Order: sequence, then C-alpha cells, then structure tokens
Amino acid sequence: MRIGYVIGSVHSTKKYPTLRGNKLLIVQPLNHRLKKTGNAIVCVDSIGAGSNEMVIFVEAREATIPLEERLTPTDATITGIVERVDTEKGLIYKKGSNESLKL
Repeated sequence: MRIGYVIGSVHSTKKYPTLRGNKLLIVQPLNHRLKKTGNAIVCVDSIGAGSNEMVIFVEAREATIPLEERLTPTDATITGIVERVDTEKGLIYKKGSNESLKL
C-alpha cells in the first residue's frame, strides 16, 4: 500500500469492458513525509474518492483485488481515503485542512 494525493481525473469515451463504471483518477504518490515522490499515476477508484483527497492505493497484482472483475487491466487501484496522518512528532495531515500538505 502507498499514500497519494488525487490531483485530477481522466475521462474516456471508451474503456476496456471491465473498467466501465469506474472512475480513473490521477494520483501523485507521496513519501513518508507526505512529499511528492515519482510521477503521477492513473488509478482506478474503487471507493468513491475525489479531487484533493489523500488516498491509499495498491499497485501491481494487488490492484485487481478490490475490483469486482479480477481480470481488470489496472496497475493501481485506490482502496482508501486518508482521514489523518499522525507520526511520533504529532499530526501532519488532517482531512479538510490542507495547510499542512504542500504539494
């Protein structure tokens, strides 16, 4: 599992049949300090996430597990929405309060 931030969405008029009905969101992966790491990726949204939300996503073979059809062609799938992130130094993110998250 990894953490990322939804920065956009992908709209397509045609999709592979098992992707129909699923949103495709652009997610910027974050490191343990909630800083950008790597390039943004497209994730299948399995839970109803939205723009400007921090999410949990899975990649590779595990990306098909949350989807109804196991043979859906996806490299990454959103599996959770992050409410808050706490570390030993205290709160570093709380949903709805983006002051602490500077992308």
